[in-house]
Amino acid sequence: QVPLVESGGGLVQFGGSLRLSCAASGFTFANYAMSWYRQAPGKAREWVASITNDGGNTNYEYSVKGRFTISRDNAKNTVFLQMNNLKPEDTAIYYCNTALITARRAWGQGTQVTVSS
Repeated sequence: QVPLVESGGGLVQFGGSLRLSCAASGFTFANYAMSWYRQAPGKAREWVASITNDGGNTNYEYSVKGRFTISRDNAKNTVFLQMNNLKPEDTAIYYCNTALITARRAWGQGTQVTVSS
C-alpha cells in the first residue's frame, strides 16, 4: 500500500489555479504535521508549505506566501494545496509527506504541475 498518493496536477496558464490533493494511508494521519514539497527539473526537492496535525497553524515558503493555501481533512486522511496566481517558476513535481523528517514516509510519485507563460 502506497502511503502517499498525490493528485490534481496539470497544465495551466500563467495566473491560473490548481488544487492538489494527497491521500495518506498506513499511518495515523491526524497525529502528524504534513508538508508539501516540490522538485523542479534539475533542482533539489524543496519545502513549500506545512500544516500542523490539527490544522491550526500553517507556514509557507516565501515565494508562495499569499498565493498558496495548505489545508487538511483528518476525517479523510487528506492534505490539500490550493495554488492560485500560478507562475512559470512554480512548474515542478509536487509531493506531500510528513513535516517531521524522522517521521518521513516513502515518497509517492508526486503530481506534475506545469505553468505556461
